[in-house]
Amino acid sequence: MSKALFLDRDGIINIDHGYVSKIESFDFNPGIFELCYAAQQKGYLLIVITNQSGIGRGKYTEQDFQVLTEWMKGKFSEQQITINDVFYCPHHPTNAKPPYLQDCQCRKPGPGMIVDAAKRHNIDLSQSIFLGDKSSDMEAAQAANVSTRILLSGQYPIDADFNAVRVESLAQVVKFLQD
Repeated sequence: MSKALFLDRDGIINIDHGYVSKIESFDFNPGIFELCYAAQQKGYLLIVITNQSGIGRGKYTEQDFQVLTEWMKGKFSEQQITINDVFYCPHHPTNAKPPYLQDCQCRKPGPGMIVDAAKRHNIDLSQSIFLGDKSSDMEAAQAANVSTRILLSGQYPIDADFNAVRVESLAQVVKFLQD
């Protein structure tokens, strides 16, 4: 079985400006390339797990998301880093247009995207790490039984009850990577 570093996108890979859907508004977070390179060197698959309700809300299309995702993966590739897969949820239970108006298990805090990634890539969740910046990230990881959950402190208030390590910077995450 493989191990994975699961990464939220907005707030972890890029600065969360709110509904980031265009290349010109996508700013990589300082240290993300170094962290991902180190994780890859230690045998982690790199899997992005991201809620994208902006699609469901009509702020941008799935095509827009795919174009941005391919560009983002290309920027990682330029740094000799492979993003192994990207899972996204376009749904929202109350603020979306059909067919995206639904309460699903893929939208974090539901564990669906993590569970699907584990099945697709034969991932051992007990050897994996989830890195996020919101309560919903940690709740999803906990529900999926990802053993190491790391919360990057930032712009969101954290009021939920979950078990996670809190860090102030991406550089601090490297020490949690296992050989």
